[in-house]
Amino acid sequence: MCEAHNHDATAVQEHSHSEPADEGHCHSHSVAVADEATTAECPVMPGNYVDKADAEAKGLIRDHEGTRYYLCCAACGPMFDADPEKYLAVL
Repeated sequence: MCEAHNHDATAVQEHSHSEPADEGHCHSHSVAVADEATTAECPVMPGNYVDKADAEAKGLIRDHEGTRYYLCCAACGPMFDADPEKYLAVL
């Protein structure tokens, strides 16, 4: 499990990475926050920034009420799908 994640206890049990981590980082967590045009904050894991192009290539995106959201890992998808308003309220 990735040490960068801080999902609640229920989510941690569901969370697993099917892809290998890069240089000790989970997927795209190490992306710099500098450019909002190319990076986005994961709504499920605030503080985890992802490269938008990488997230799209991996299918780690969700469209909700006309807005596209970028997720940091596959485990965040089902949690976002289950209750998007919960996660969007904190952004």
